[in-house]
This record gives sequence, structure tokens and C-alpha cells, in this order.
Amino acid sequence: MLQINPNLSDLVSDASTGLLNRLGSTASIIAAAPGRVNLIGEHIDYCDGFVMPFAIDRYIVIAGCTNGTTQARVSTALGEEIAVIDLTAPLQEGEPKWTNYLRGVIRGFQDRGHHIPGFDAFILSSVPGGAGLSSSAALECATATFLEGLLDTRLETREKALLCQKAEHDFAHVPCGIMDQFASAFGKPNRLVLIDCQSGEPELVPFENPDLTVLISNTMVHHELSDGGYALRRKHTEDGLAILGKASWRDVTAADVQTNWDKLGEPVNRRSRHVVGEISRTISAASALARNDFETLGPLMAASHDSLRDDFEVSCKELDIMVDIARKIGRNGGVIGARMTGGGFGGSTVTLCESRKASEIAATLATEYEKATGITPQIFASRPSQGAHLVQ
Repeated sequence: MLQINPNLSDLVSDASTGLLNRLGSTASIIAAAPGRVNLIGEHIDYCDGFVMPFAIDRYIVIAGCTNGTTQARVSTALGEEIAVIDLTAPLQEGEPKWTNYLRGVIRGFQDRGHHIPGFDAFILSSVPGGAGLSSSAALECATATFLEGLLDTRLETREKALLCQKAEHDFAHVPCGIMDQFASAFGKPNRLVLIDCQSGEPELVPFENPDLTVLISNTMVHHELSDGGYALRRKHTEDGLAILGKASWRDVTAADVQTNWDKLGEPVNRRSRHVVGEISRTISAASALARNDFETLGPLMAASHDSLRDDFEVSCKELDIMVDIARKIGRNGGVIGARMTGGGFGGSTVTLCESRKASEIAATLATEYEKATGITPQIFASRPSQGAHLVQ
């Protein structure tokens, strides 16, 4: 029931082979960037909050080389027609739609004065799409890292992450916060990335305990964040802050929200309660993790899910079922905590559990979830892994 994560070296080899077979080119540059999972701190990265994701050992790999033209030719393992992108002018949105993630990143480099030479590239991914694991941020960070290799330049990690975030805003029209791109860019083995989204500063938090495993359960119910649900939630938080008359959500207390409950109105009051509560929960969770206080950490993860379900309303039936199964297994069965992760409206849950019971827990999650929904989930374990980097 527990899937094995594809080895990065195998992905690199397969991407190089794909480049040769589809485009007739030999790879001279290979970049890899991971997806991410968020242990706690959801929908507050655009509210000056704290979030605590990590880079998972599932990657998007781009293998490529210059081609001596003024065009980029890009192919993927999904077998679509080869996409051709003209590089002679500043890039705009175009077709096919998936290339807009690449176009946005390329435009970011162009805006910094870089001339992008023609190149061939083949893209291969082990990050499940639509699973709330930031496959889009992985693609953006992989593209930026590939361009660094192509141009023989190096962006500061924070600048690269912000460039990728802007690409998602401007070319994919998803007003995401900084979490996804920061996790993919800054990730390190055995480290969580605790991000202060007000200062924009990441702090690497040790996660070295071999007795802990994170199970990621893809419900196989996929979401489309550019369809308005995500943007509407973000607007609700902006409206709430304006009504409260505060400069930042970090200046808002739970008492402020409660006192102004009627003034905030539905659903902005509940969105506001989530933001304030989730910022507090994330700070407490980081502290609990540091001292191995799992009796505190588990309830914090549970409260986070409940708030996302009831106050922020970004969960769904399938996510709730997966979390409820984990809760029923409970601490005696090896589960420390479980919650939905990512933007919501489908996607994945994250279950922090005892390593020695991980396979048994995964089997129960899969069996009970399929029994309840008729859907076979995708469940794999992950530990924090290396962020975006050049492999070759």
C-alpha cells in the first residue's frame, strides 16, 4: 500500500533519455526541484503568518541543452505535442496552457536583463499533479534552476523563489503566498522550512528523528486553484484586515476578531478566526516539535484541519474522510497527528506517525478510504529533502 518514491538518479536518467528520444538532443544541463508538503500553517503565507513545510523527495526534473536557435522546444513525459516558444521578445502568456509556468519564469529572467538562448528541454515529474503538493512551484523552481545553468548565472535563493512566485501570479493567475516556492527552493535534507511570511525569512528546523515518518495521502480528488476559490479566500482575508483597521495579521488577536465578529460579517469573520488561530498554532507546533512534545503537536494538527474545514472551508469530503481514518487509528496506533495540506478543494493529507508503524498505518488509510469512497488513494512516505539544484 505504501508507494516507493522514485529515485532521483533514475528520474535524471529517464529525463536525459526522453530528451534524446523526443527532441534528438543530448542533455548538458539537468535541474531538479521538489514538491513540498506543509506540516502546519495553511492559507496564512499571504497573511504575514508562519508556515512549516518541507521539500519532499518527489521531484520535477528538466534535462536540456542549447539548440542554436531563438526558440525553446519543450516536451514532457505526458506525450503532448512539442511546445515551441519564441524567445526573441519578452514572453507573454501562450498555448499550451501548461507552458505558462515556464513562460512566467523565463519572463522573470528577461526582466532582469538576461538574453535567453534557444534551448531544448524535456520535463519529467514524480510530483503528483493536483495533489496539493505544489507541482507548479516545483516546475517553476526547476525551470529557474535550469535557466541558471543555461546562462551560467546564479540567483540568490530568495530572489529565485520570489521570481517563481511572481510567475505563478502573472502567468497562472494564482495569487499564492511565498510558501510553495520557498519550500522548493530552500529545502534541505532532515530540515523543515519554518517561514516567517512577514519578513520573508526562512529558518531551517531540525527534523532528524528517525522514529518519525510523514505519510502523504493523495485522495486522488484534484483541484484547480485558478478557478476562483483560492482567490476568493485571499480576498476575504484582505477584507477582514481592512475592516479591523490593522496593518498586518500579526497585529490582530483572537480577541480583536471576537470583538468585531458582527462587523466582520459572514464569512469574513470565520476566515479571520482561522488566520489568527493558524498563526498561533504554527508557532506552538514548531516549539512542540523542537522538544519532541507530540502530545501537544497532534491536537494542534487536528485543530488546524478543523479550522480549514469549518472556518476557511477549503476541505472536502474526501480529505475529511482520510483525516478521520487517521484520527481513529490514534496515538495508540502510532498516529501523532493528521490534517489536510495544501490549497485544499481536494489534494492530500499529511499524517505524522511513528516510523515503525508507518506501513501498517498506510495500509489502513488506503483500505478504509477506498471502502468509504470507492477511490484508490496514492500514499507514500517522505522525509525532508534537498531543494532545487543543478544535477548536471
